[in-house]
Amino acid sequence: MKKDIHPENYRPVAFKDMSNEEVFISRSTINAKETIEIDGVTYPLVKLEITSSSHPFYTGKQKLVDTAGRVDKFMSRYAKRTQPKK
Repeated sequence: MKKDIHPENYRPVAFKDMSNEEVFISRSTINAKETIEIDGVTYPLVKLEITSSSHPFYTGKQKLVDTAGRVDKFMSRYAKRTQPKK
């Protein structure tokens, strides 16, 4: 392996899935503006919209994750097209 090409600032970082509030800790070099305290230890916090704990492919459950009302807007816009014609 080449020397001096990898970052030196790996540290534990907390990642939070905003759709189901699950938090997991992994090592990363990402910069985070927020922090969270878990078991008396303060970690940098990175908020994620979706992770493997909430994604339908990994969970096997079909669940709509809608943070901005996009699904409702889509359904109201195209609901007339799905109705059978008389």
